[in-house]
Amino acid sequence: MGFELESNYEPRGDQGRAIEALTRSVVAGSRHQMLLGVTGSGKTFTMANLIRNTGKPTLIMSHNKTLAAQLYSEFKQFFPNNAVEYFVSYFDYYQPEAYIPRSDTYIEKDSSINEEIERLRLSAVSSLITRRDTIIIASVSCIYGLASPEDFLQMLLTIRPGDQLSREAFLSRIVEMLYERNDIEFARGRFRVRGDVVEVFPAQSDDEAVRIEFFGDEIERISLVDPLSGHVLGILKTFTLFPAKQFVTPHDKLRLALADIRQELEERVASFERDGKLLEAQRIRMRTEFDLEMMQEMGFCSGIENYSRHLTGRTPGARPYTLLDFLPEDHLLIIDESHATVPQIGAMYSGDRSRKSVLVEHGFRLPSALDNRPLNFGEFMQMAKQLVYVSATPGRFEIANSVVGNSSWIENAENKFGESGGDWTKFHESDGELDLATIGAPLAVQQIIRPTGLLDPLITVRPLQAQIDETIELCRRRIEAGERVLITTLTKRTAEDLADYLREIGLKVRYLHSDIDTIERVEILRTLRTGECDVLVGINLLREGLDLPEVSLVCILDADKEGFLRSKTSLIQTAGRAARHVKGEVVLFADTITASMRSLLDISSARRRVQDEHNKEHGIVPKSVVRAVQESLHVVIKGAETHAESFREDGSASFDAAGLILELERDMAEAASRLEYERAALLRDQIAELKSGTTPEGMALPSGRRKVRYAKPSRKKRG
Repeated sequence: MGFELESNYEPRGDQGRAIEALTRSVVAGSRHQMLLGVTGSGKTFTMANLIRNTGKPTLIMSHNKTLAAQLYSEFKQFFPNNAVEYFVSYFDYYQPEAYIPRSDTYIEKDSSINEEIERLRLSAVSSLITRRDTIIIASVSCIYGLASPEDFLQMLLTIRPGDQLSREAFLSRIVEMLYERNDIEFARGRFRVRGDVVEVFPAQSDDEAVRIEFFGDEIERISLVDPLSGHVLGILKTFTLFPAKQFVTPHDKLRLALADIRQELEERVASFERDGKLLEAQRIRMRTEFDLEMMQEMGFCSGIENYSRHLTGRTPGARPYTLLDFLPEDHLLIIDESHATVPQIGAMYSGDRSRKSVLVEHGFRLPSALDNRPLNFGEFMQMAKQLVYVSATPGRFEIANSVVGNSSWIENAENKFGESGGDWTKFHESDGELDLATIGAPLAVQQIIRPTGLLDPLITVRPLQAQIDETIELCRRRIEAGERVLITTLTKRTAEDLADYLREIGLKVRYLHSDIDTIERVEILRTLRTGECDVLVGINLLREGLDLPEVSLVCILDADKEGFLRSKTSLIQTAGRAARHVKGEVVLFADTITASMRSLLDISSARRRVQDEHNKEHGIVPKSVVRAVQESLHVVIKGAETHAESFREDGSASFDAAGLILELERDMAEAASRLEYERAALLRDQIAELKSGTTPEGMALPSGRRKVRYAKPSRKKRG
């Protein structure tokens, strides 16, 4: 089926021209095109129309999870009848394996996986395999390794009533697909058996299970059921079961991989012994032998991804399989906020290789671990068939690639990255400034006119002296008018301390930075939009793409501290957060006008003139964007992750404390049964505090910082 765009909006301003030009370029087969759109000009709506017009399966890449979550919500609303999926890193916390030779310090890999995001990732892969009307919203995690499409397809199991398949054969097959049997706690990725009836909770589903009824060695009936009540929701004529994990390997392929790993181990040990590195030889033998035994007996081991080259049957140095391998040949790739996303793609490879080379050199990993890596930039560009760069501040690479007749620059770019990944930073800064006005006839489209008639926000400069006091006064005025405020600082510590100070003087304030979990970031932005929070303090996350129509004021502290956070691009992007409100204003606190500040002032002034002339010509009266608060990720937030608003001002619980206590007691018993006594003790203490009527330590109150995470001790580090 095609893409069905549902929206109450019609293209306005210069949206119609942009949609038409981009559609014509993509349909004609052009590989590169660019959409330069100011903040609030409706770039997302333009992208949605482009997808509808071209009908191509589409991957939209973003450089951070918060923006990806916002795009996911918006495209779910635009395409409710199509498959809109979310694919970001499923780690809430990730400490990669590393070794520091200078201090002889080995750091073991440690991570915390968000099961809901893992489900969404599996759902994304499943949609790409089964239907063309698919839109994937992804972060740069999509360039990291996955199972090969061939192996994934080989592990699929399609069943129909009447198939000759015994219950035992079926159970054996789904165990190979990494489903776990649990007849008591029925959850995603598990199955249970009751006589001739098997119920499976598909890994990509969140609220539907499948019941398979056998009669002898034949499948008699397949039903869709509610996993909680067991009520039948429908009878199925066919059903395809996907693997429970993203990384799967058929049994025969695993057997061959084990032999290859053992051969590489012997070669590596011999190499170390020839060089007199006996410690390294012993270390690699012990570690690898243990992993081999685990894989042979259990089917997996800790750090199994380091053996991905053998498990997928790739040759040394071959690129990994990624989400891009699951895309059809005629896909469309949209890079949102390309000025930030493109450099991020280019930087992933070198950093990963640098860390793993040390591990290999000192005998912690086999050389094949180097092939467990992200795509380098050249490989990414070769796999991307048609690209659309979207940004209000495009970089030199995007501009040059979107220009007719500049093939030598493009060829130079791709050759530099083709084999090794290159040094992205040096290359990206080596060719001087490229500008649309001077480079030639571009395959680029500009959106400067906003559909609402809004002008770029008014920008004022104030002295640094007493910047906090002036910020407080500005915040009070906006709050009295029912508006919201963003404040940007230079460090995480400053953001936290400023948020505490503003909270102490009576403002409803939250802070936002990279140490906060993905889902919590989305919820914090929702509290700003709903009015539960009036002021949001941040650093670098309050930039690209955030759609916050209620924000009328952006205060940029220490604006004259020239650097990455106060560069031309950063200032333009941050100022754009106030561009969706008719009273939008940006205040720069600075004692001098830097080159970046001057660029912001000049660009804003030029755009305001163009926008004002368009409004006068067409009789448009500017008005603020009005948009309903979008639902966040479709995530079940358990009582174990209760937010600050779950407590009253006096600290007493306003939620169902009894229900939460029962849930925590179950978790405590489960932790004790698994011999996880530290976690069980933590849960016990929190249960006692809840029963006493006091707030568990770490729970965010109106005057506090953090929320409690009952499921496990927090591993987040302070920036």
